[in-house]
Amino acid sequence: MTEPRINERIRVPEVRLVGPGGEQVGVVRVEDALRLAQEADLDLVEVAPDARPPVAKLMDYGKFKYENAQKERAARRNQANTQMKEVQFRLKIDDHDFETKTGHVARWLHGGDKVKVVIVFRGREQSRPEMGVRLLERVAEAVAEQGTVEARPRIDGRRMNMVLAPVRKKADAVNEMRKRREAERDERRARKAERSERIAERAAKSE
Repeated sequence: MTEPRINERIRVPEVRLVGPGGEQVGVVRVEDALRLAQEADLDLVEVAPDARPPVAKLMDYGKFKYENAQKERAARRNQANTQMKEVQFRLKIDDHDFETKTGHVARWLHGGDKVKVVIVFRGREQSRPEMGVRLLERVAEAVAEQGTVEARPRIDGRRMNMVLAPVRKKADAVNEMRKRREAERDERRARKAERSERIAERAAKSE
């Protein structure tokens, strides 16, 4: 993506000026817009070059670029960390297997990963797609606290798929896991220190 023109690089006679808070200033000569930018210690940034006249905004362009770069890095990190898990259900699944598999789905969603839930039709089952839809809706209802339906059930040959997305971001799940591990480590250290103190006390009493 090409960077917008800023300040003296904006070579048009006039612009539709937007203030730093998003307020509409109106159509002004570019010289006047540049003067307002200098007086406010801000940059004049062309945000809609194809408009007639072009739209320019007063902003701290360095801060704007930095914040955008931070957001893009966070988005890439979340995207890279998110995985697509897959679990298969039989149309005639018993309650125990259903609870076991929905438990896996809930855990993956809680960890910030997406889950593709798949039903493979066997024989005449393919003529009863409504049963597959009901089973997938049952799965979605069972894990509603951890995830939401991102892609509704759809048939692909002898398979019916549904995609569930986590309620929270992967980064949040990772941070929670790290904090839990740190808390467990601190607890182990505290117990170890307590045991050491008790041993030292017993040793002192035996002297």
